[in-house]
Amino acid sequence: MSDDSPILIVPYMWIGDFVRCHTVVRLLRARFPKRPIDVLTTRMVAPLLDYMPGVRKGIAFDLPRKRLALSRHRALADLLRPQRYGDALIMPRTWKSALAPFLAGIPRRTGFVGEMRLGLINDLRSGEKALPRMVDRCAALALPKGAGLPQDLPLPQLSVPQDVLPAWRQRMGLAGNEQPVAVLAPGAVGPSKRWPAYGALAGRLAELGFAVWVVGGPDEKALAAEIVGNAPEAHDLTGADLRNAILALAAATVAISNDSGLLHVAAAMGVPSIGIFGPTSPWHWAPLNPLAAVIETKTDVPCRPCHKPTCRLQHHRCMRDIPMNRVAAAVQQALGGPNLSRDRAI
Repeated sequence: MSDDSPILIVPYMWIGDFVRCHTVVRLLRARFPKRPIDVLTTRMVAPLLDYMPGVRKGIAFDLPRKRLALSRHRALADLLRPQRYGDALIMPRTWKSALAPFLAGIPRRTGFVGEMRLGLINDLRSGEKALPRMVDRCAALALPKGAGLPQDLPLPQLSVPQDVLPAWRQRMGLAGNEQPVAVLAPGAVGPSKRWPAYGALAGRLAELGFAVWVVGGPDEKALAAEIVGNAPEAHDLTGADLRNAILALAAATVAISNDSGLLHVAAAMGVPSIGIFGPTSPWHWAPLNPLAAVIETKTDVPCRPCHKPTCRLQHHRCMRDIPMNRVAAAVQQALGGPNLSRDRAI
């Protein structure tokens, strides 16, 4: 294998997990400064790669989630083969995730044993169960076999050129004044991870002088409509194009999000970010990047953490018992108190 052969990363394809995998890019860049690094991606998360330092390009290819579709894996292998990758790092543990790199004949395919992938993975790693966090498991695959994790993993980074924001704001009909911007990300995978008071928060932030923008996917349209109902001047930026959410967060003065992928996007850009965690554990799932505040219920909820998308007991107390005033106060504290900082205003 040549010292300059490209490396392919096969990451998890959820937004937050995809951002976490930039830690792997940074570890590989430090080990192999002369080797190009490409990332397999879906079309939905592909816009993130435009803002990830150290990535040469993305290979955008959508595979079915719930069936094998062998012909699609062969088509992906045909796309990978001419790139002459020397290594593939396969983060997911599934059998399917290793199939196209195997069919493409990539010489070294690194991953954990997972679903009995002997042969598909030929650089098998062990010790997965001793690494409870996903980011630690991903990082281990970027290091030599048997190497311990560094004490401080490199943080994910997303870098959006500020000069692209004025044209984007104009295109989206967003004022370009000095008003601070609060970006709300009310969505999450499953109702138990969704804080129910974003509408009230939007009204309070509007009273404090913020422009309020709501970001998320098409499934968040109903949530956005509720929020706009509480703050009529708020802007609904939800939709299928992830790039709009990325650019909105890049222009934000502050971001407020549930435990969701967009919290990782905001944190990786260095935006002061408030993370609201209900059933999930921040230690496991919060971004590696520092947050301005981590909000968790102060009520004793014995079933927490449960990491379930739907509350098993149907009370949702770990989210319902977080008062709106507490989150609003965290926003003000993150920006230096009542005299709101406008350093990040565009």
